Amino acid sequence: MTDTTPSPSIDGAALLDEVEAFHRRFNIFPTEAAYVAVALWDAHAHLLDCFDSTPRLAFLSPEPGSGKSRALEIVETLVPRPMVAVNASAAALFRSVSGPDGRPTILFDEIDTVFGPKAGDNEELRGFINAGHRRKGVTYRCVGDSQTVTPFPSYTAVAVAGLGSLPDTILDRSIIIRMRRRARNETIEPFRARQHEQQGNALRDRISAWAEQVRGQVTGAWPEMPDGVTDRPGDVWEPLLAVADAVGGTWPRRAREACAALVKASRSNDKGSLGVRLLTDLRDHVLIGVDKLPTVAILDRLNALEDAPWADLNGRPLDNRRLSKMLGEYMTADNEPIRSSNIRTAGGVLKGFFVKDLEDAWARYCPPPAGATSATPLQPSSEPPNL
Repeated sequence: MTDTTPSPSIDGAALLDEVEAFHRRFNIFPTEAAYVAVALWDAHAHLLDCFDSTPRLAFLSPEPGSGKSRALEIVETLVPRPMVAVNASAAALFRSVSGPDGRPTILFDEIDTVFGPKAGDNEELRGFINAGHRRKGVTYRCVGDSQTVTPFPSYTAVAVAGLGSLPDTILDRSIIIRMRRRARNETIEPFRARQHEQQGNALRDRISAWAEQVRGQVTGAWPEMPDGVTDRPGDVWEPLLAVADAVGGTWPRRAREACAALVKASRSNDKGSLGVRLLTDLRDHVLIGVDKLPTVAILDRLNALEDAPWADLNGRPLDNRRLSKMLGEYMTADNEPIRSSNIRTAGGVLKGFFVKDLEDAWARYCPPPAGATSATPLQPSSEPPNL
């Protein structure tokens, strides 16, 4: 006779508390928000079919010995069908995702060997990781003697660990945990694979059972986002917030606090492209209190900035030709390329730039100035400095 007794309901909040505690035993993360995000990411990997996208989880640090690989090891014990993919090719990865054994959770250690400065060209792998962020993401390959173009599914959960940074297209799709070496007063429990993998796997099986309970609740959910989290960051965090709402307890509040904190941190660490850096430095450090400035003065100020790249661009300082070319890629409010104009100074007429021509690009591309408020902006002077 078949046992029809329903399985007891699993307390999702208590279960995720255990997942977080398991990480805390072996990992020192830089912030409380990181523990919340990683525990939610572990759980979301069991519910991928409920979401339109899956964020990448990136453990990054500037130096070795910062706990990145250990963090990935703990994640490995908690996620479904983990696949450790050091040095895996793009072809191997997309075939594993579309294989008969089910979608894996790909864990890529030493990702700097793939995307670092000495790694060479890895556009296929970058394309696979980018495409797999979305449920509809596929990778096209020519198959068979006839070379028939065939789509292979790419949608799968991916966590990476490595030194340095990642391509912007992957960072934009990632929950970023910036690891650091343990301080002398920070202690963790040694990880013993034979013992602790079993404990993590037991938690994994319970997460899987809980996921089956809430699948209907999570599918199609539209979680409320914290203020200011929109566009790509909203796509990244939507699955984790949906999981937090399904878990309940303190997790919905903690998830949104973690979301706001980590999105803010990623923005402060994101210097954008070189063009955005130029626009931002012009706004915040060069064109201060004026409405126009000759090119020669702009270059002097830019090249004198500390912690800025302008004095050494591939061995040469920024010059007027490159400045004009870079600014010409952006548009004025009148939809015209930003160009230099004649500016009358005490020493005669010189080429330079007007603030009004840059304001639209500043508003569209630059992060808000530090300490920006809705107060009336500084009124510029009508005269450039004496040259």
